[in-house]
Amino acid sequence: MSGQKPSLRSGDSAQSRFQVDVVTEGSPAAPAPVPAPTQAPAPASTDGSKPPEDSKGRFRVVGFMDPGALGSAMDIGLPPDVSHEPDTARSDSVSLHSTGTGHTHISDSHSNTYYMRTFGHNTIDAVPNIDFYRQTAAPFGEKLSRPSLSELHDELDKEPFEDGLANGDEPSAAEEAAALAAKEGKGGTVKFGWVKGVLVRCMLNIWGVMLFIRMSWIVGQAGIGCAESHRRLTIAIILMASVVTTITGLSTSAIATNGFVRGVVNDETLINTVYSCYQGGAYYLISRSLGPEFGGSIGLIFAFANAVAVAMYVVGFAETVVEMLNDVDALMTDELNDIRIVGTLTIILLLGISVAGMEWEAKAQIVLLVILLAAIVNYFIGSFMSTESKEPKGFFGYNTAIFIENLGPDFRDDETFFSVFAIFFPAATGILAGANISGDLTDPQSAIPKGTLLAILITGITYVFVAISAGSCVVRDATGDHNDTVSDTVNCTDAACTLGYDFSICKEGGCQFGLMNDFQVMSLVSGFGPLISAGIFSATLSSALASLVSAPKVFQALCKDNIYPGLGVFAKGYGKNNEPLRGYVLTFCIGLAFILIAELNIIAPIISNFFLASYALINFSVFHASLANSPGWRPSFKYYNMWVSLAGAILCCVVMFVINWWAALVTLLIVLALYIYVSYKKPDVNWGSSTQALIYNQALTHCLNLTGVEDHVKNFRPQCLVLTGYPSSRPALLQLVHSFTKNVGLMVCGHIRTVTRRPNFKELSQDHARCQRWLNKKRIKAFYTTVFSDNLRHGTQFLLQAVGLGRLKPNTLVMGFKNNWSDGDMRDVEIYINTIHDAFDLQFGVVILRLQDALDVSHIQGQDRCPSSYLTQGKTGNESISECQRVSLTSPSAISCCVISVTETKSPLSLTDQRLLETSQQFKKKQGKGTIDVWWLFDDGGLTLLIPFLLTNRSKWGDCRIRVFIGGKINRIDHDRRAMAMLLSRFRIDFSDIHVLGDINTKPKKHNKLTFKELIEPYRLKEDDMEQEAAERLKAQEPWRITDNELELYKAKTNRQIRLNELLKEHSNAAKLIVMSMPLARKGTVSSALYMCWLETLTKDVPPLLLVRGNHQSVLTFYS
Repeated sequence: MSGQKPSLRSGDSAQSRFQVDVVTEGSPAAPAPVPAPTQAPAPASTDGSKPPEDSKGRFRVVGFMDPGALGSAMDIGLPPDVSHEPDTARSDSVSLHSTGTGHTHISDSHSNTYYMRTFGHNTIDAVPNIDFYRQTAAPFGEKLSRPSLSELHDELDKEPFEDGLANGDEPSAAEEAAALAAKEGKGGTVKFGWVKGVLVRCMLNIWGVMLFIRMSWIVGQAGIGCAESHRRLTIAIILMASVVTTITGLSTSAIATNGFVRGVVNDETLINTVYSCYQGGAYYLISRSLGPEFGGSIGLIFAFANAVAVAMYVVGFAETVVEMLNDVDALMTDELNDIRIVGTLTIILLLGISVAGMEWEAKAQIVLLVILLAAIVNYFIGSFMSTESKEPKGFFGYNTAIFIENLGPDFRDDETFFSVFAIFFPAATGILAGANISGDLTDPQSAIPKGTLLAILITGITYVFVAISAGSCVVRDATGDHNDTVSDTVNCTDAACTLGYDFSICKEGGCQFGLMNDFQVMSLVSGFGPLISAGIFSATLSSALASLVSAPKVFQALCKDNIYPGLGVFAKGYGKNNEPLRGYVLTFCIGLAFILIAELNIIAPIISNFFLASYALINFSVFHASLANSPGWRPSFKYYNMWVSLAGAILCCVVMFVINWWAALVTLLIVLALYIYVSYKKPDVNWGSSTQALIYNQALTHCLNLTGVEDHVKNFRPQCLVLTGYPSSRPALLQLVHSFTKNVGLMVCGHIRTVTRRPNFKELSQDHARCQRWLNKKRIKAFYTTVFSDNLRHGTQFLLQAVGLGRLKPNTLVMGFKNNWSDGDMRDVEIYINTIHDAFDLQFGVVILRLQDALDVSHIQGQDRCPSSYLTQGKTGNESISECQRVSLTSPSAISCCVISVTETKSPLSLTDQRLLETSQQFKKKQGKGTIDVWWLFDDGGLTLLIPFLLTNRSKWGDCRIRVFIGGKINRIDHDRRAMAMLLSRFRIDFSDIHVLGDINTKPKKHNKLTFKELIEPYRLKEDDMEQEAAERLKAQEPWRITDNELELYKAKTNRQIRLNELLKEHSNAAKLIVMSMPLARKGTVSSALYMCWLETLTKDVPPLLLVRGNHQSVLTFYS
């Protein structure tokens, strides 16, 4: 053994549950040279394949061994009598410490290099691995996952492992080669870097028609700049737009670097390749940050804005083409119709390029960028090449006098700073062009920040230099006439006069040249005019092409999330890049509709406001996520600030209203309407949004604040722990309690599961999620919680003591009446009554609901359906039924939450079950006119009166009136009535009538007393008929037995319950609901059987009845 290399693979690996492979990793040997081993080590597998004798386990743990460190015992300096054993049974490890004298000491340590290198690879416990944190499937095989806690903690023979490729197994060399060949055969997915995917797209969108057609006019109106603080300037317009886009770019970068863009899986032969199909751009960023409400509303608007933007850019292109045709007198019809014709042909061409795929679209973008850059360079070169032929048109080359004259503003035609800014700002709305195709980027986290911010910087500098250049070499007005030179008789003082020209006639209007009059100034200044036209074509077509690609991608992502029903048809993708061809067609139709308008000034305000709304929400997303302080908010991009983002959001909103107040208002209303719709529909998605994080923070803060506030009677709310079992098991109990706790108090549906087998966490969590979702689907504002216990009493004790948080804890126990108590084991009655006693011991109020037809409907097949999301998606017919059955079988009592709902397999219901179902739904419908009879016989603090009052505040019970019944003396009936009326008026509780019962203590009817005697007969101890010792022994074994002494002691109380039942039938037989003070039984004195007989006698054969007993702390007050 001393000369053999230790192996971590045991000889009986075929019988081992978990397989441990050794993978060598080359690294320099640390120990000093030693004699060569006498026996060659067992070869390690390096190609990923496994020896045939190894069994496949679910997890394969790979050990990365250092050949030097894992040599023989002599190699690492172990004494001959010491060998290495894998530490599968021990947590402590052996470390070797060299003293420098040639001796090696053995000690226990966890920090030695040798064991650090082998740690985690000789145990089924997995070391940290990035694949465990992915939300998508691995490139080969199924999704990798770490061993579950149960698999590490449970006994080894609990359950066998599944066959097949184990999680964590790598494919063999042959499998990998076949997979790669299949991928190459079908063609790999096209991915772009930050330059081609983000920088180029953003620059092409920002360098739009405004650069070539409107920039010179903006300089003429606003001026380059001026010294007076109250004036406005072109550079300020550019900087203001740049501030908005830069802040939004920083926010976009922060969101984009807070985790990877998640993709979905597409099967390709032997592999599952991850294709990022969530290319939703602004929609994805906002929805995953703020949630579906904001994300869904802005996603629809953003997709529509991109579709309309296609029309804007195409119309801009068509206008230029039609102007050129007009110059050569080649119009087809008239200018407006020619714009429509050219625009229609152009969008058809762009659609063809887009449908050809992202690769062709990217190549087209590069060609257009080259043309655009050449046009910009051509302009700057031409600005230094002034000729006499251009001087009459206002171009004189760089001149100080022209620069000074154009430094200040000269607003004309009712233009203002904000109106000019409104015209310029659409030029800055292309910053999300890269983020819109985030799924097609190789590394979105790195590409989006670098590409977006650099594009903003480059384009901003370009706009500033173009503004300075145009304002330094072109005058505002020019006639274009060579004869308009300066004469001695004319008093001329402007810049043109110093250069020999007199354009003063332009002050009267009519001039066609100069910054203010000619939109083609850049063509005039450039060295080669046609190249500027090519630049205009490049700018418009590239922007149109980018928008034509972005809109379908955003819309596809929105449809995939299924936020708006009916849009799923547009979620389907085609080809290797999952191209949304249907979305392309829809975008084409929208774009074509707006192209037919052929008016750029009508289209632009709509687009600008929609884009600004998106920018505002992106900035607000960053502020919101930072404010929520969620641990999951960890952007790798650090150059952002939550307050700067908030300022950016406010600035975007201000700019929206400055540009066009009515368009901003319409945009706001549309966002609000969509937000309300999504909030109402509550789509079944969970994206871990900052809204959830902020709600948690606020809830936690408020809960902590409540703990420091003493309870006050004015703020008392019934906070109910309702023993419903599964929520759908007792719908009548659930609906009634929900009626007086909705938006008022806490409601917790408690479920005590008394199963014999050990609970399985997976089943428990699935049941909990399923039932909570059932409550949400039924719009019942309640929580669901479950405990495992051996009986009802112990489970209720757990719930009474543990449920709740701070002040949000139940104060009232609500349960159903045990209708079948006489047919079952009396030990269950003992548990039931002791549960009531426990609640009183813990100072809880107790409410018991009795319906004559019982409450539990869980045994009735088909009484309720679980939501469709509980069933396996994509299955139909019997497959869905099988899945539902599977869920029920894993937890047999779960049938009430997930029941088979197919008429072919449903047996007809009995008359009893039909009546039970009808009764169980009686509190779900509107009650109509009637009464709620309150038998407030004993003062329990007012809970008996508060519950009916809360019920009558609900629309279902709004037509019911409260009648109050109290006990009193026959000779004081009027006095007692007036006293109660005064108390109720001070409590501000409306009532229709007050009945004072002076005959409560009258003896009950004889036949009712006989009925009670027959009821208790089976449960009497009858100690007089047996020996005292035998009676005591029987009483100890069956403590629920009723003794003769007990019957005699509580004879008056027994008669009162019988008499009250007679009065209930007499006065409240037609009531919609009876709320009555619950009789108390002294613990340890009244047996469970006698107390149960009291409750049975009191509530028998009457309308729905609530027995209520508060904890005798005041819940009502008449003080302000």
